[in-house]
Amino acid sequence: MRLKTSLLKEPKHKELVSCVGWTTADELYSCSDDHQILKWNLLTSETTRVVKLPDDTYPIDLHWLPRSVGGKKQSQAESFVLTSSDGKFHLISKVGRVEKSVEAHSGAVLAGRWNSEGTALATVGEDGQVKIWSKSGMLRSTLAQQGTPVYSVAWGPDSEKVLYTSGKQLIIKPLQPNVKVLQWKAHDGLILKTDWNSVNELILSAGEDCKYKVWDSYGHLLYSSQPHEYPITSVAWSGDGELFAVGSFHTLRLCDKTGWSYALEKPNTGSIFNIAWSVDGTQLAGACGNGHVIFAHVVEQRWEWKNFEITLIKRRTMQVHNVINDAVDLLEFRDRVIKASLNYGHLVVSTSLQCYVFSTNNWNTPLIFDLKEGTVTLILQAERHFLLVDGGGLYLYSYEGRLISSPKFPGMRTDILNAQTVSLSNDTLAVKDKADEKVIYIFDAISGKPLGDGKSLTHKTEIVEIALDQKGLTNERKIAFIDKNRDLYITSVKRFGKEQKIVKIGTMVQTLAWNDTSNLLCGIQDTRFTVWYYPNTVYVDKDLLTKTLYEKDASDFSKNPQIVHFVGNQITIRRADGSLIHVNISPYPVILHEYVSSSKWEDAVRLCRFVKDQTMWACLAAMAVANKDMATAEIAYASIGEIDKVQYINSIKDLPSKESRMAQILLFSGNIQEAETLLLQTGLIYQAIQVNINLYNWDRALELAVKHKTHVDTVLAYRQKFLEDFGKKETNKRFLQYAEGVSIPCIPSIPTALGQMVLCSHFYGGIALQFSYFSSIVDANRKILHLTVQILSSVCGYLASNHCACVLFEGTDMECIYLVSGKDYANEGTVVFYKQGARA
Repeated sequence: MRLKTSLLKEPKHKELVSCVGWTTADELYSCSDDHQILKWNLLTSETTRVVKLPDDTYPIDLHWLPRSVGGKKQSQAESFVLTSSDGKFHLISKVGRVEKSVEAHSGAVLAGRWNSEGTALATVGEDGQVKIWSKSGMLRSTLAQQGTPVYSVAWGPDSEKVLYTSGKQLIIKPLQPNVKVLQWKAHDGLILKTDWNSVNELILSAGEDCKYKVWDSYGHLLYSSQPHEYPITSVAWSGDGELFAVGSFHTLRLCDKTGWSYALEKPNTGSIFNIAWSVDGTQLAGACGNGHVIFAHVVEQRWEWKNFEITLIKRRTMQVHNVINDAVDLLEFRDRVIKASLNYGHLVVSTSLQCYVFSTNNWNTPLIFDLKEGTVTLILQAERHFLLVDGGGLYLYSYEGRLISSPKFPGMRTDILNAQTVSLSNDTLAVKDKADEKVIYIFDAISGKPLGDGKSLTHKTEIVEIALDQKGLTNERKIAFIDKNRDLYITSVKRFGKEQKIVKIGTMVQTLAWNDTSNLLCGIQDTRFTVWYYPNTVYVDKDLLTKTLYEKDASDFSKNPQIVHFVGNQITIRRADGSLIHVNISPYPVILHEYVSSSKWEDAVRLCRFVKDQTMWACLAAMAVANKDMATAEIAYASIGEIDKVQYINSIKDLPSKESRMAQILLFSGNIQEAETLLLQTGLIYQAIQVNINLYNWDRALELAVKHKTHVDTVLAYRQKFLEDFGKKETNKRFLQYAEGVSIPCIPSIPTALGQMVLCSHFYGGIALQFSYFSSIVDANRKILHLTVQILSSVCGYLASNHCACVLFEGTDMECIYLVSGKDYANEGTVVFYKQGARA
C-alpha cells in the first residue's frame, strides 16, 4: 500500500494553509493566512473562493459538523466551525455565510472539534482553557484551566470524555464531575497534535520531540516511532480506524493502526500543519506551509486468498494474479473503489455507488447491484453470504446479490463497527454493543431477528474482540471473545431459557481467529502461539482441553502481533513492524474434523492410529463423546491412558435403557442438570435421585423423593451413613422433619467388587446378570433386608412376572434371597429383593 500524491504547479493560496476539511468524498475546503477560504472540486479540478475573512482574522483550525446530526443523516456536511487567532470561533455555512462569531478564549483559539453526534463543540486556546459549547455556540462549561497553552483536542468515542494536550502531557477528562482524570507524560517535547478514533478507540499523539505515538484509551503505549528530522506537525486517523497519516516538514507518511509505516512520501510542501481524510477513507488532504494543498490517494492495497493475489493498482482498477498459473486479469470499475474483501471463493468490491461480486472461477462477469448508502465502511464474508456495513445500517446479501436481511438493535451505530466488533457465520451474525461493551447482540442471519429467546449475550467485563466459528450445525454455533482483561472465553450462541455457560479457555490473549473450513481456533496468548484443535472440549471433558492444544513459542512474532487470517492449515500473522509471518500447523486435525462431521468414525480412528499423536486421540475422544459415539470414545480414551474414563464408558454401555445411557453421558460431560431432567422426563425417578445422592446434592435428592413420593427412606439412609462416616449429626431441618416417623434402615459396606448375580441353576439354568449399581438396607445384625439392583429391563420384567427367584451372589457368603416384587420397578430397570420373611 502506498500514497499517490498530487500537487498543483502553483499554489492557490498566497500564504501558508492552516487547515483543510472535506464536505464529500470529492469536495474540500481550505483556509489560509491569506484570509481566504477556497473550495476544491476534485471531479472538475476547479477551485473557487467561498469567502474572504476580515484582515485581522487568521484561521487556525476547521472542522465540519458531522453528517449525522440527531439521528438524521445528511448527504453532505452543511456547516463548519473555524477557530482563529483573535480568540473567536466562527460558525460558517457551506456557502460561506458567517452564522455566528463567539468570543471564546483570551488569545488564539488553537483547536475546535465537534463530537460525533454534532451536539457539542470543544475548543482549546492559548489561555490554557478547555471549553464545551452547544451546537448553537452557547457556553456549557469550562472543562479545564491550566497555565500552558492547549494545542490540540479530541473527543472520546462515546462523547463522554475529552482528550487534550498540556505541554508534554496528555490528559483525558470526563465531562461528568468527580470522575477520575487520566493524565500521563506522552512525549519529551511539546505535544502539537492529537487524535482519538471512535472505531478502534486508539489515540495518536505527535510532538516537537519529532516522534508520533499510538496509545490505547487507558494511556498504555502501543507504538512509538523513531525520531524524525523535524517536529511532527499533524496526525489524523482515517474514518474506519485502519490507517493514519503523519505530516511533518516535506514529509507525509501512511501508517497502519498498529504504528508501522506503509509508505513515506517526501513532497515539496513545507510543514504539513493539518491532515484531513475524505469521508470514504480513500484519500487525504494536507494543509501545507508553502501555500499548497496536497492530495494523496491510497493505492496498491492488497488482498490475498489461497492462490489469488489482488492489488488495487489505480483508483478504479484492480489486478488479479493467480500465482499457480501466473494468469493476470484486470478488473475495471466505473467509480473509485472504496472497500474490498476476498474470501470463500468470492471477491466483493464496493465503489461509491455500486457493489460488485466476483467469483474466483470467473472474473469476467461480476454480479452488480446499487448501494442504498454511499460509503461502505466494512465488508465481512461467510461461505454463503456477506455483510455490508455503512452509515445506514447492516445489510446481509447472498453472493447472487439478493438482500437477505437487515438486522437492527436499539442505539445501533454502524459508523463505529469494525472486524473486531462484528462477526459473521453461515447462520449467525454477532455485533458488540458500543453503548454497553459487556453485551453482544446475536442475530439469525437469514431472518435478521435476534437468535434464540431474543436475549443478548452479557459478560461480566467489557468485551474487546468477538469471533464466530464458521462450520457445523446452527445449534452448535460457538462464539469466542476476548475481554478487557485479555481473557479468552467461549460460549454457545443458541440461547433458550437458561443462561448458557461461558467458559474461559485462555489468558493474556492478544488476538484470535477461527479456521475457515473447520472449527479450529488460534490465538496468541502471552508468549505462546496456541491452536485449540477442538475448543468444544470444554463442554465435553474439560480435563482434556490442555491435551487438545498445539503450542509454540511466539517470541519471534515481536510485540503486539496480529493474526490476519487462518486458512486451511496456514496462519498468517502480522508483526509489529508490518512484516508477515506464515505459520503452518498439522493438516491432520482439519481432516479429523471432516471425518467426524461426516460420521466416519472408523476413518477417524484409522487416521489417529496412523498419526500416532496424543493430541489427535484427545480430540477424537472429546468429539466422540460430544456426538454420543461411546465405542469410539472408549478407543480414544484408552489410547491416551485415561483408564478411569474407559471403565466409566464401559459401565455406561451396560446400562439397561437408552435413556439411562444418555443421562450418564451427560453426567460424564458435566451436564448434571440436563441428565437429571432427562431421567425425570422418562420416568426414571430412582436414577435421578441416585444421581443427586452420588453427587452429594442432598437437598435436591430429598426434594425429588418427596415430590414423587418414593425412596424418601433411601435418601435418608444414605444421608445418615454419609454423616456417620464423618462423625457428624444431622442439622438440616428438612431431613430432621422427614426422619420423624420414618424408619431409616442402615446402609452396609457391600464389597465394590460385587458385580453380578447368578440365578440358581435349578430355576433358570444359571443365567448370569450384570448390574451396575444397587442400594440395600440391612437389619441390626447386618443381614440384607432390602436390595435394589439395576439389571436389564427385559429380564426385570420377566422376573417380576414370576414373583420369586432364588439368587446367589458370587464371591460372598450371602444367603439366598427371594424376589418378592419387581413390578413397581420394571420400567426403571430395577428389581427389589427382600430377605425371606423380612416383610409380609
